[in-house]
Amino acid sequence: MNNIILNGIEDGRRANKIENVFKNNKALMPYITAGDPDLETTKEIIYTLDKNGADLIEVGIPFSDPLADGPVIQEAGQRALRSGTDLKKIIKMLKEIKDRVNTPYLLMGYINPILSYGKDNFIKDVIEAGVAGVIIPDLPFDQDQEFLQKLIENDLSPVLMVTPVTSNQRLQLIGKLSQGFIYCVSLLGITGGRQGPLDSIKLYLDRVRGYTDLPLALGFGIDGPEKVKKILDPVNGVIIGTALVKIIEKHGDNKEELLKAVAGFISSIKTVM
Repeated sequence: MNNIILNGIEDGRRANKIENVFKNNKALMPYITAGDPDLETTKEIIYTLDKNGADLIEVGIPFSDPLADGPVIQEAGQRALRSGTDLKKIIKMLKEIKDRVNTPYLLMGYINPILSYGKDNFIKDVIEAGVAGVIIPDLPFDQDQEFLQKLIENDLSPVLMVTPVTSNQRLQLIGKLSQGFIYCVSLLGITGGRQGPLDSIKLYLDRVRGYTDLPLALGFGIDGPEKVKKILDPVNGVIIGTALVKIIEKHGDNKEELLKAVAGFISSIKTVM
């Protein structure tokens, strides 16, 4: 099976606009849930992230059963679903803003909404929406080789995730198959949890580095400038989600204050990078 997966993928990999982000600096990738509190506000948040130092933007697709997400992002997803947000509307929104945003953006979501949308339709429409890559945490790379191949053929980077307990064999395959960067989960569990000890994180990242030349971005449990400073040295990028989603929740009733708080938070992170 592994030979089938690698056939035509590893040799065909080339640098893309996500990977290029990491060439000259450490990359900051904030996560937001599309439609929280509504899609019009999501547009403004993306513009704000773009203008205040984000290097990549991870746009989450709300889902009713998000297994990898902690309570804060789960609640954001529920707010988005209550506001009527779905994948079709998210893609439409991204199409509307793509010419105004310089920062590459990715879609992060679970496989069920993509299956409901139709995989071929999803690929076609997200390309038109300017999406640079996709993260699907509940789709192991070896469960749908055809979909993975189609993403790569269409320059939609499939960003694969690893954890501290990912086996060396799977690290070797993920290192060859992932595109753009490797998403390194910093702990075992859900988003928003406590990050592991720094020494353990460094050992973990060194092990992942042994199987890939792609940039490594660390996520889960990173909540502000002080923590970013502590973990920045061994990584190529940091992913911040729960802390930003909390800000959006806090100021959701006041768009002006929300955008001001988002800008200040992202700028504070960027200053230490």
